[in-house]
Amino acid sequence: MAIINLKEKTIQVKIIYYGPGRSGKTTNLEYIHNRLQKTLNGEIGKLTSIDTKGDRTLFFDFFPINLGKIAGFDLKLQLYTTPGQVKYEVTRRLVLKGADGIVFVADSLSSRQEANRESFDNLIQNLNYHKLDLDGVKLVFQWNKRDLDENMISLTNIKDMEEQLNSELKTKSFPSSAVTGLNVLKTVNFIAKKTVKTVIENTVFQ
Repeated sequence: MAIINLKEKTIQVKIIYYGPGRSGKTTNLEYIHNRLQKTLNGEIGKLTSIDTKGDRTLFFDFFPINLGKIAGFDLKLQLYTTPGQVKYEVTRRLVLKGADGIVFVADSLSSRQEANRESFDNLIQNLNYHKLDLDGVKLVFQWNKRDLDENMISLTNIKDMEEQLNSELKTKSFPSSAVTGLNVLKTVNFIAKKTVKTVIENTVFQ
């Protein structure tokens, strides 16, 4: 849920990058942060990352992005990642709390399709924990690591990934590479616009 501070005249929107371990969540944020630093001449919040043995993210990465004013309010977007490993379940739930939008980063490697499914089912369970469902948040899919196809590494075709994870929701999805930047900015721009639009429509300004 967006945080509205009437005193400071700010609206803070929270978007979560969710998915199995090593699917590319942290790499997405690193790419976005680096590009924004160049575009905004360094005027951007610090990207905080905690590396742990076996999983690149223990807690979360985040930074605010000033998106301008809406009805006199400063609008800020925060991006978070969740850890992929099962042993960090409590942390995933904590980070997911209050989410306005979600980017599900699915691993395109053929060997990781079961992990994608388990992580997506886990997302639904953790949303239910917070008394939310997929209709209550904006969600997009990112079919990551598509660049590995050039290296003759076995990938699942996008049609099959859509069938496995997106056949019911039929929401927006992007083939991507967090390493090369393929559709990384398109993904975050799309989810940001959709999420902010919903927040504005559901907010009553005084």
